Amino acid sequence: MSGPAGDRPGAAETPILGALRGHRVYARRWVFLLVLSLLSCSNATLWLSFAPVADRIVQYFHLSTEQINWLSLVYLAVSIPFGVVAIWVLDFVGLRWATILCAWLNFAGSVIRSLYCMDIGTQDPFAFLMGGQSLCALAQTLVIFSPAKLAALWFPEHQRATANMIGTMSNPLGILVANLLSPALVKKEEDIPLMLGIYIIPAGLACLLATACLWESVPPTPPSAGAACSTSEKFLDGLKLLVRNKAYVILAVCFGGGIGIFSSFSALLEQVLCVKGYSNEFAGFCESLFIEFGVLGALVLGLYVDRTKHFTGALKIGLCLTSMVSVAFALVSQLQGQTVALAVICSLFGLFGFSVAPVAMELAVECSFPVGEGAAAGLIFVLGQAEGVLIMVLLTALTVRRAEPSFSTCQDGQGPLDWKVSVLLMAGLCTLFTCFLVFFFHTPYRRLEAEASASPSIQEDVCPAVEDHTPHLAAMPEALPWDPTTPSTDAAGSSGAAHS
Repeated sequence: MSGPAGDRPGAAETPILGALRGHRVYARRWVFLLVLSLLSCSNATLWLSFAPVADRIVQYFHLSTEQINWLSLVYLAVSIPFGVVAIWVLDFVGLRWATILCAWLNFAGSVIRSLYCMDIGTQDPFAFLMGGQSLCALAQTLVIFSPAKLAALWFPEHQRATANMIGTMSNPLGILVANLLSPALVKKEEDIPLMLGIYIIPAGLACLLATACLWESVPPTPPSAGAACSTSEKFLDGLKLLVRNKAYVILAVCFGGGIGIFSSFSALLEQVLCVKGYSNEFAGFCESLFIEFGVLGALVLGLYVDRTKHFTGALKIGLCLTSMVSVAFALVSQLQGQTVALAVICSLFGLFGFSVAPVAMELAVECSFPVGEGAAAGLIFVLGQAEGVLIMVLLTALTVRRAEPSFSTCQDGQGPLDWKVSVLLMAGLCTLFTCFLVFFFHTPYRRLEAEASASPSIQEDVCPAVEDHTPHLAAMPEALPWDPTTPSTDAAGSSGAAHS
């Protein structure tokens, strides 16, 4: 198990004594976050690098469209069974070694994908492409769970949500890069080897930085009382505690459903819009707005909850707004000539929906403490992928073929699909998950409460409490005997949370 208090120097000291001496932060925490973010971004670009240029990939490698689609679907297929294994690796092998393993899998996969283009005498390009994508899919199960654990172990309380946001949003940022870079690189079939080679560069850089610059899984001195006192439960015991935790189960099912809806929206957007005469270029533009505004919203909301600790309120409000936008999309997407309205709706869908993802991951850790951060965040992701597959299958099953109208831009040659029932169902599911979470999800912030109880003498008479789940933010009394020769430290201004 990585990072229990007993493995750190000075772990025998009492929490109050440790708090009085100060919880130290290290500049290299940003290096760790940079490596993890670059790795997540690279992995996402490898995931969807083929999708924007699927027609040229089919012609160059002489493959079917179904085979090309499986190069993206393998990520979902691998993440469900191997996600649980990744949780174990992250909590027991340690954050450093899990990140290095992830970086090497990602780099090896990017290289294997391009071997066919190196003229090594094989006649089966699909074996190389699928083999490389499978290794990258294994890497994704490690990197996608890591931001919450990195934020908990390396960052102080007032930076945890921001650090989690940066690491989490690197993945959709990579999706955006792939959607922009692949079409820019592949103007003709002969450009495909160049595209595959370009994607090796960030994967190789992330691998080099992870191997050379990551020295330890936990800092020598913890950054907060929560990190100092964190004792992650054993793997199976932790999973049992999660399953028995009512608040966590509600959060996992509802937010996991949200992940599934967003995955389905991204995958099916072009097919929904082409029926009403919108071009593939416009669908790609809406997808870009969806991600760009999502990253922007996550940045703003991450900074807000870092200062206020209003995790539950921010999540519930964000999901309510997301549900309203999903209903608007279901209605407007069935109309012609609504390019401005659809662009605005997709922007708002990302702004409200994507922004709550890092908050939900932080809240998962808060309501399940002291279960390991990797298990708390990872199980939600695995459940979200499973729900995404079910939702996507359901949405496509409810479509029917129709006579192709003159304004349709669909190019599959089989006639467009009628998505009216499917998009209404998607809006209904989004609203259902939101209502269930709003009415039934209530939890104390267990980690913040543990940090507050670890140093009670420092929590008194400093700042007034903010109502509704807001912790008491503490500052060190000026009379404490700080040694000016020691490196700068963060005060143990840990926070307590009000009971729900």
